[in-house]
Amino acid sequence: MPDAPDPNPMPLDHLAERGEASAPALVLREGTLSYKALRTRVARMAAWLQAKVPARGARVASWAAKGELTCLLPLACARAGLVHVPINPLLKRAQVAHILADSGAALLMATAARVQSLEEGDVPPGCAVMAEADALAGIAGCDGALAPSQADPDELAAILYTSGSTGRPKGVMLSHANMWLGAVSVAHYLGIESDDVTLAVLPLSFDYGQNQLLNSWYAGASVVPLDYLFPRDVAKACARHGVTTLAAVPPLWVQLTELEWPGDAVASIRRLTNTGGALTVDLVRNLRGIFPQAKLFPMYGLTEAFRSTYLDPALVDSHPTSMGTAVPFAEILVIGDDGQVTGPGEEGELVHCGPLVAQGYWQDAERTAERFRPAPAQSRYGGTAVWSGDRVKRDADGLLYFVGRRDAMIKSAGNRISPQEVEDAAIATGLVAEAVALGVPDARLGQAVHLVARAAAGADDAAERLPLALAKELPNFMQPQAIHWREALPVNPNGKLDRTAIARELGA
Repeated sequence: MPDAPDPNPMPLDHLAERGEASAPALVLREGTLSYKALRTRVARMAAWLQAKVPARGARVASWAAKGELTCLLPLACARAGLVHVPINPLLKRAQVAHILADSGAALLMATAARVQSLEEGDVPPGCAVMAEADALAGIAGCDGALAPSQADPDELAAILYTSGSTGRPKGVMLSHANMWLGAVSVAHYLGIESDDVTLAVLPLSFDYGQNQLLNSWYAGASVVPLDYLFPRDVAKACARHGVTTLAAVPPLWVQLTELEWPGDAVASIRRLTNTGGALTVDLVRNLRGIFPQAKLFPMYGLTEAFRSTYLDPALVDSHPTSMGTAVPFAEILVIGDDGQVTGPGEEGELVHCGPLVAQGYWQDAERTAERFRPAPAQSRYGGTAVWSGDRVKRDADGLLYFVGRRDAMIKSAGNRISPQEVEDAAIATGLVAEAVALGVPDARLGQAVHLVARAAAGADDAAERLPLALAKELPNFMQPQAIHWREALPVNPNGKLDRTAIARELGA
């Protein structure tokens, strides 16, 4: 890698053009695509998409497991002048219906079982639905091919839906430049080379999950997508494919450190990257024991600005709780309540400035104005910054440390969960009159979802029926680990539910 990353963004689909033609780019169950094959498939998929959805800027959604379709769509949509909306395959039909309606999707491609799970009214008017197998057959039969695009890097390329502390998921708008520079940044500080093999275990609907594809292709490396059922599947894939780069969230790392790793699964690993929550000192020690030769990269980010900080592997043992320093193309300021940059050891809000900042929330000016605000006067970039809501402090050496969050967001198993979304689902069952969802510290999950509820009048069997009803409406990672039933929930002087008192009671 060069001494400094190239700051000049390109249209996103140009990532397919970077690797050596004969080098492996994507290792699928049905075979390996070389970079030459990757270029051919992206060009054909883009032509097919353009014929299916001719309106430039239209949204194309995917709701499927990792495979050729979901891996190539980020580039193919970009080449066709369309906006990709990847949907987490773990989501249930209610969340998918919201994303389709909110994004105004013109096309949804999903596995047949997921298509069949949709009910009347879930697909908005004007949105076509295709089974994944039918889409792949249509693409394979397409004779057209689109050349690399000449899109303005500031054009919208993707909308990634992420939960907020209140309400339903909101769509973060990412430009070609956002995603291109995110790939360049991560490839640079991780030191990805063309002979690297990335095992992509994170969801492709997750910003860093998708970046695993993009940063690998920027470096001319290969990617092995994996939808694992058991942690041991990850270890087996590392051995089978000679994996050099492995990323995970803390709960998965915990499970992986409980395995017996065979020597051939460990030998090729060069780097481990963590996101979605902080690593504990014990977890770092366990990872060191299994992968003594690997560099460990703790990272912090938010979808609204992708990655913000990483900790140099050389500092992990001496500063295990630090968030590190800014990634390339990011400027991180700590702003106190007085609006000034804080001094060493002083707490403030983490504010992310620079070209990785997203374009705001899709069709949501109010929430965009809350989070995307003018950069502080002290910023060298200026323009719009993301005001994260996270409280941090910087030490005398410039290293950042997390203090806490201002909002009520639950972070469980690397997922951002809206308490209100869980509460709304509970109340919508008709079994619950009032509900409060909270994140309670959990050694394996980071935070576990707990629900405090008061049963609706006449719902005498609510305790038995509610878990079954929520299982139908919420994805697994949003399911309450415990439901606490109360005859009355405390209220504050304003008559609102006293979340602070409830949290104190549960130790949240």
